[in-house]
Amino acid sequence: MDFLGIENLKARYGEHVVLNDISMTVEKGEIVSLIGPSGSGKSSLLRALVGLLPVESGEVRLNGEIINYRDKQAVKRLRDRLAIVFQQYNLFQNMDVLRNVMLAPMKVKGWPREECEREATALLEKVGLGAKLHVYPDQLSGGQQQRVALARALALRPEILLLDEVTSALDPELVNEVLDSIRLLASEGMTMIIVSHEMAFVREVSSRVSMMAAGSIVEIGTPDEIFQNPKHERARDFVGKILHR
Repeated sequence: MDFLGIENLKARYGEHVVLNDISMTVEKGEIVSLIGPSGSGKSSLLRALVGLLPVESGEVRLNGEIINYRDKQAVKRLRDRLAIVFQQYNLFQNMDVLRNVMLAPMKVKGWPREECEREATALLEKVGLGAKLHVYPDQLSGGQQQRVALARALALRPEILLLDEVTSALDPELVNEVLDSIRLLASEGMTMIIVSHEMAFVREVSSRVSMMAAGSIVEIGTPDEIFQNPKHERARDFVGKILHR
């Protein structure tokens, strides 16, 4: 049984179809990266999975359970199991780093403050920010703020982590410090779906790569299959252009 199963998923913004008959699977511990041109539906797929984009039709199963996106309580429970990190950090500017990471486990999960503080401290140390616990977001670089956002998502102990272009808003010299944190999570077996334009990183870290265009998956395979020998003409065109920049 697939850990995450997506079958014939369709979604639209108004009259514009942004996801058209999407079907894919993700196994536990697997890292699946979504690549493709802007507007191809990569970020829309992540938003649909966490209930931020209404699903028109199709089915999503998480560990065998069919997700009813029309049930608000089911979506709330789903967001305890899937965590998403966006390209914008969305940190609370009036709270220090530690409080930013502690807040959701305390308020959403109702876990004891001492437990949340202990876990938040450990997560911030994991992403290299153990010395910044009581610093405020506006005192941090973009890369540091994104690592706080990553720790905040992990604090909810998600089963799957969704990463939506988490390095695209960063200066080039700050990108690697965020990618290093993701590499660490990958080495620990975290299940992830990643949207990224960092193709060398995608090729390095992914179990499989899904090429999207015009709201559809045109090809999915191992990194070597997608980057060295893509079968679909649209995938060959995209990969050819990005590898020859």
